[in-house]
Amino acid sequence: MLKAAIVGMGGWGRTLVRSVHGKSDKIAITQGVTRTVSKVADFSQETGIPVTDDFDAVLADPNIDAIVLATPHSQHVSQIEKAAAAGKHVFSEKPLTLTAEDARKAFAACRDNNVLLCVGQNRRFLPAIAKLKSMLDSGELGTILQFEANFSGGSGYRFQKSPDSWRSTSAESPAGSMTGRGLHMTDLMISLGGLATDVVAFSQRRVLDIPMDDSTSLMIKFQSGCTGFLSSMAATGEIWRFGCFCSKGWAELRGHEKLAVRMLGGEETIEDFGDFDIEKAELEGFADAVAGTFTFPVLEEEAVNNISVLEAILKSAESGQMVSTGDF
Repeated sequence: MLKAAIVGMGGWGRTLVRSVHGKSDKIAITQGVTRTVSKVADFSQETGIPVTDDFDAVLADPNIDAIVLATPHSQHVSQIEKAAAAGKHVFSEKPLTLTAEDARKAFAACRDNNVLLCVGQNRRFLPAIAKLKSMLDSGELGTILQFEANFSGGSGYRFQKSPDSWRSTSAESPAGSMTGRGLHMTDLMISLGGLATDVVAFSQRRVLDIPMDDSTSLMIKFQSGCTGFLSSMAATGEIWRFGCFCSKGWAELRGHEKLAVRMLGGEETIEDFGDFDIEKAELEGFADAVAGTFTFPVLEEEAVNNISVLEAILKSAESGQMVSTGDF
């Protein structure tokens, strides 16, 4: 059983705790770390998980094997470096960092201290994604031509109601909802189509009253030769779809559960995979990776490349030009 401390106990941190608390024989979150302990007193009492504001004390605790980060993105690299130096394995929520340089530093710190760093791209664990990947690997769908994805919703309006939230700033939420939503989709594209090489992007704020963009769209070119299109908006109704258009047909995830497929000359079919706890799956995958029984699916070069895509989006949106991910 991997014993972990979670750092950052806002809404998402609590979601991660609940996904495994009392439900897993592979990982247990036994300690919480947060800036204001009083804000999570009820949650601590509910779960029986003690909470402190002393990160250093937790790192010095020999009963803690690993650190789970659900903190502001800009804090990740320093927290990862400290955890690695203390000999703790690290699971970091995405985005890993806000720059590719910092992402490389984070992986280097863990490698140098012989600990594992895993990035929480939870959609990788969807059964529908596993089915899509098997169809691509077998050649059933043919050659990938283009990905088309949209992950949008009304998160900007929620942040607008809490303007002091760290997520409501352009510093922590560059290119609007890309850090919270869009990077899930670019990660899936990278995992299926290879590393991204070039990006053209537009990002702007049209309706929000806080300093973060609400409308972002981009085109990406990949090493394999395929392309990808993504929309990610922070001020509209909820939508999650990921399509893969290939030479023999297409497949599209409509939400997490349903995979629609239409082959050349055929009719559309829809397979429903039902509910699946991707947070539990990724945390247990982390525990298995630490144990050496599982290869965590997000490779270092893919994680760094995804952050290079984020930087390229910002540079392209500012310049109006195509930007190479190799610039970062």
